[in-house]
Amino acid sequence: MGEQTKQVKVLIVDDHPHGREGIREIMSMDPLFVVVGEAVDGEDAIARVSELRPDLVLMDIRMPGMGGLEATYRLKLLLPELKIVMVTTSDDITHLFEAIKRGAQGYLLKNLDPSAWLQYLREVADDEAPMSKELAFRLLQEFTSGSDRGESAHAAAKPSAAGKASAPATPLTEREKEVLRRVATGASNREIAAALVLSEHTVKNHLKNILQKLHLDNRVQLARYALERGLASEKPPMR
Repeated sequence: MGEQTKQVKVLIVDDHPHGREGIREIMSMDPLFVVVGEAVDGEDAIARVSELRPDLVLMDIRMPGMGGLEATYRLKLLLPELKIVMVTTSDDITHLFEAIKRGAQGYLLKNLDPSAWLQYLREVADDEAPMSKELAFRLLQEFTSGSDRGESAHAAAKPSAAGKASAPATPLTEREKEVLRRVATGASNREIAAALVLSEHTVKNHLKNILQKLHLDNRVQLARYALERGLASEKPPMR
């Protein structure tokens, strides 16, 4: 993973004061992150982002008024480059898919160890956050479970990419397909580099090219694309 040399400005969005305080304490453990502000709901978050221009937003999903999902959607329309990570107490897979669909870069549970938070957020800040192998497993389960659960699985795909996902052809090169197959298993950039005998920098460039070609935003959407095109393993990845 590349070394960060510039502090990452963070906005915390949570309607509970204790929730904001707890997140602020976690962020203070790593000098890479500097909390530049807080917001209490989605509307407040949009106003604060416009004012403070953070690099990263930690967004609670459930809040009175405008919730985190709607705020994420609106913020990504305004600032596509803004990184947003959803923060919640629920690991409901439908919430996760909906968050990814609306442009979130990731998803953190409030009960995770602070060190796991910071490691994950460092990877997000460096554009290298992998999709967890557990999430890859659950995504494949959703995809293969049949029509009774197909709707929630489809939420992982970006609407604008739906047409592309159903087409027979793909714009990807063979090397890019190899990278994509490993992304769908939850492999990190380092693991992909080792498997394909490439540098992490080369893998990162491949991923940027793949995202641009497919008009997608993140690794979960890439995994969904791989599953729909038959480019991912038919067997669930190891948990």
